[in-house]
Amino acid sequence: MKKIEKGINEILKNFSDEEGNLIPILQEVQTKFGHLSPEIIEKISGFLKITENKIFGVASFYSQFRFNPRGKHSITVCLGTACHVRNGEVLLNTLERDLEIGTGECTVDKRFDLDRVACLGCCALAPVLKVDDDIYGNVTVVQIKEILEKYE
Repeated sequence: MKKIEKGINEILKNFSDEEGNLIPILQEVQTKFGHLSPEIIEKISGFLKITENKIFGVASFYSQFRFNPRGKHSITVCLGTACHVRNGEVLLNTLERDLEIGTGECTVDKRFDLDRVACLGCCALAPVLKVDDDIYGNVTVVQIKEILEKYE
């Protein structure tokens, strides 16, 4: 906790306590720590003199902010129209079941985190799964285990 508090204090000293600084502060904190923990939100709340609920409301509106740490490898499932029609939701449900996490969460062993997006821009390859910077197209449920084994 001391390391986090020191890191937050270093960020906050670069800002005035005006509410308009909320998003830039959240961006810097996210860059430094990778996510917005309850302790971080509490510290920002005290600094800006706004409620933790308001901070959570603002941060949850933007997809760039995370409330859980990332895993060693990040999995993203596309659920755009083409991927949705070609069973993207089934891929997501399978990953949630197999990894025992929901979207926005990280596995207990910190190996994978899981997210969904509206579109990865690879519609011709639908359904699409992205692990870190690697794109996998025309993915089937049967291929998921094989894909994830590459990231052991």
